[in-house]
Parts: sequence; structure tokens; C-alpha cells
Amino acid sequence: MNVQRTDIEGVLLLEPRVFADARGFFLESFNARTFREATGLDDVTFVQDNHSRSARGVLRGLHYQLQQPQGKLVRVVRGTVFDVAVDLRRSSPSFGRWFGVELSEDNHRQLWVPPGCAHGFLVLSETADVLYKATDYYAPEHERCIAWNDAILNIAWPIKNGPPLLSEKDRRGDQFESAALTKLPSGGRQALS
Repeated sequence: MNVQRTDIEGVLLLEPRVFADARGFFLESFNARTFREATGLDDVTFVQDNHSRSARGVLRGLHYQLQQPQGKLVRVVRGTVFDVAVDLRRSSPSFGRWFGVELSEDNHRQLWVPPGCAHGFLVLSETADVLYKATDYYAPEHERCIAWNDAILNIAWPIKNGPPLLSEKDRRGDQFESAALTKLPSGGRQALS
């Protein structure tokens, strides 16, 4: 497994070994020992697996939990998404920065989004199936959402045809300033495709 560090503290891009031939491919999507050795994350335990299917133009996020923060290991098994993590940890040197990457059924990449980061994605293909492992249970009473188009974060979503399709919850997302409660560092936005 190849692990690429990003400009956000603790956010990692993982590329598993893929064995492909004329019949198709094989990859190990998760192995606790390999994950631990490759990332150095000794204290990560996953308790919940989630699967979402979304149509082109759907944007989900930016979600986080105030209590029971979830770390997420995100991958796409059908289609393509632009996946985003936003650092909400006030003590982090990358507080207020975002990182975006294309995850697809073809590139097999996975994004590790540590607890304390908001997460969201935009579907770029006709449909997309996103699977993610979470380190804590979903707690709707603690869930919050930051507006996808927050002016301070200024995320460069690759939106091509009109506004994204949003849930009612995501339409009511808070502005980053009210969610963060402290001032942002300068610069540091990054996108990787």
C-alpha cells in the first residue's frame, strides 16, 4: 500500500496494491495490520461501515459530529467523486484548510479523514457508490454540517452544470466561521486530482 501525506495534518491518501489481468482485478480493500503499518495509526478501530449511492451532481456534506467524532476511510466502488476533508481541529496547524481528491472505481484510491475533520463529496459520474468505514457510531444529535459553498473555505468543487443537488440538511449548512469559533490561518487550500 502506498500512503501519501497531504497538507492537512493526518489526512492520508491510500493506494492499495491492485492485481489486474484480462479477467479483472483483485485488491485488499482493508487489512488492519497493513493499514496500521502503512499509516502508523495504531489506535484506529472501525465500528461501522456505510454505503451510499448518489446520482451525478449530488453533493453530500460537509458533515462532522461535535461529540463522537468519526474518522472515515472512504473509497468508491462505482463511479467517480470529488472527495473533500476540512480540518476543524482548532489545535491543528492545518486548521481551516481543505483537501480534495478524485476517488473512483478505476483509481482505487482511499482517503483517510481523521476525527475532527468535516467530510463531503460531489458525484462526477452518472452514479457513484461510496463506501466508508467509521471509527465511531453515527450520532444524529451531534451531527453538524458546514455549507458546501462557504466563502471562507472557498472549496474548488468541480461543478460543471448548474448548482449541486443537496439534501435539506445540507442546504441549511452553517458557515465555517460559526462552526469554527476561532480565526483561520492564511492560505493552504489544496486540490489534487
